[in-house]
Amino acid sequence: MLKADVLIEAMRWIRQHRGKISVIKMGGSLMEDPIAIDHLLLDAVFMESVGTHPVIVHGGGAAISAAMTQAGIQPRFVQGRRHTDTASLEIVKEVLGKEISNSLVQKITDLEGQAKVLSVTLGTNVLYGNKLLLPDENDVPVDMGWVGNVTRIDTQTILDLCENGIIPVIPSIALMDDGSNHPLNVNADTAATAVAKALRAEKLVFVSEVNGLRTNPDDPNSMIESINAEKARELLASGIIVGGMIPKIQACLDSLDHGVKKIHIINGRLRHSLLLEIFTSMGIGTEITDF
Repeated sequence: MLKADVLIEAMRWIRQHRGKISVIKMGGSLMEDPIAIDHLLLDAVFMESVGTHPVIVHGGGAAISAAMTQAGIQPRFVQGRRHTDTASLEIVKEVLGKEISNSLVQKITDLEGQAKVLSVTLGTNVLYGNKLLLPDENDVPVDMGWVGNVTRIDTQTILDLCENGIIPVIPSIALMDDGSNHPLNVNADTAATAVAKALRAEKLVFVSEVNGLRTNPDDPNSMIESINAEKARELLASGIIVGGMIPKIQACLDSLDHGVKKIHIINGRLRHSLLLEIFTSMGIGTEITDF
């Protein structure tokens, strides 16, 4: 009876999300946890099987840092973003755009799903952008090397895959949109937000090792289950939201302003967290809406 009740509850949400796109951003130390990744990708295959279209955007900072260290390059960060010189960019392209992306596609294939990498490195690019210049304390632009923002998305290529039951896997690398086609390293949250906005996704799900938006970053029990955009802006202004959660919430609000219906922040280490958040009434993380 319990299993039947779970299926009946899920039916409502499956019907509601059928034919709609959910952008899933995977990143953080979660990418180093193969068991968690396996469960998340199985969730994505389930979503596609019941008619929901998952689009995966991923980072891979820890693996990139490890490869840089092995190559004798000291990782350097400016305002939380990786400074990317030419040598570092080659490592980003290889690790993020090829190794991690291919491994995700292979896992999805092993789970009897279909997936394709949309990557600068592998020849089918969908992200375009320009170089990012961050202001320092004196408001002087800091050259970050080959680091960029996303300015344009090839949405048709992504939609074509979704319509054919193929899960797009997009590493956070773009090409310069000035005709030079030079690769750019892009923050994965930034890339996922840009993809969700361009596709006007039903959902944008940030999956990491954090269980949601917390009023106390050190207390998992302080997680907010549901919040609207107005209240989220108030929390940002009050200083309650701190650290890496600040740009994430700013990205959430920007997505809502551009047509994304709901944002979710969930802990990917919880078994089948995607299914629990999307296809159950209670959910397991933080839901941010524009109403």
